[in-house]
Amino acid sequence: MFVAVSIERLVEQRLAPDHPLRRIRAFTDEVLASMSDDLDRAYSDRGRMSVPPECMLKALLWQALYTVRSERQLEEVLRFDLRARWFVGLPLDQDAWDHSTFSKARDNFILTEFAVLFFERHVEMLRREGFVSDEHLSVDGSLLAAWASHKSLVSKDDLDDEGKPPSPPPGGRNSWVDFKGQKRSNATHVSATDPEAKLASKGVGAKLSHELNVVMENRNGLTIDFTIAAPTGTSEREQAHMMMTTLVAKGLAPKTLGADRKYSDGDDLVLQCSAMGITPHFAVRDDRPNALARLCHDDPGYPISIRCRMRIEEIFGFVKTVTNLAKLKVRGQLRIWGVVAVALSALNLTRHAKLSTHA
Repeated sequence: MFVAVSIERLVEQRLAPDHPLRRIRAFTDEVLASMSDDLDRAYSDRGRMSVPPECMLKALLWQALYTVRSERQLEEVLRFDLRARWFVGLPLDQDAWDHSTFSKARDNFILTEFAVLFFERHVEMLRREGFVSDEHLSVDGSLLAAWASHKSLVSKDDLDDEGKPPSPPPGGRNSWVDFKGQKRSNATHVSATDPEAKLASKGVGAKLSHELNVVMENRNGLTIDFTIAAPTGTSEREQAHMMMTTLVAKGLAPKTLGADRKYSDGDDLVLQCSAMGITPHFAVRDDRPNALARLCHDDPGYPISIRCRMRIEEIFGFVKTVTNLAKLKVRGQLRIWGVVAVALSALNLTRHAKLSTHA
């Protein structure tokens, strides 16, 4: 006998009416519809048919939402999981595309461009619906371990005229590297695997890392901006200033900015925020009694900002554990921008789905 059935019928009739995945899919489709003109540029008028970038974005969102550890496993999920097919828009009679499709699109920076655009359009959507407060914000930074080991470090003196490292010693990728008696630092060494990664530590030993900086609005804990940077002693304050300058240039008028103690060091960011009309609600170390940030501690909103600021750690927890980015699987800041944008979009979508039920 011949039975005709669609993926929509198989899933729609059996998925709970109040399942958050329904709302997440609807919001995703709405954001992608607003990107229609931009997505059309990714299609070629000649050659074989390409994988639609909107489908690849949906697949990566599924990977982030359901903690799929690799794109090889994502290929298997798309092949056998009906809900994943329904979410991505993959018909039953079409096989899942090869995992290398994601790598090729990422190498062309197509995925990075559209992932960041998706994040920005979704934030605009949240702002239109009244879920984003642009008045009271928080900022923080965290380290993401680079896809490179200490063995990839080479002395900058050994680089050739083009800045390329010497050929690896015999013994394969796991050959022994002896650094005994040598001091390694960002000033003297660079990673041959990921040159943009820097040695950095937050109290657990120096690792090759990239720095994720996030701006969160305090009302619902939604991420409204982020950057990827090389970690330095002052990079978090510099990135915070850059992100706030960008938000003000877009026409927003933040009133307060909450942050932990490292943002009050040096007083530079305090002065920069004050010049933009933003009250800096920064905690201050006990050994800095004359820090300028202490002038704002009598503000009635200071305790609220400090309490709300702690929610930004939930964002880093989601990115590192649920979306598996505690150890990056891509190299280079541009590629990292793309995977982080997908992870933060997944978090905003889950919170959007919850908020919409109470609206």
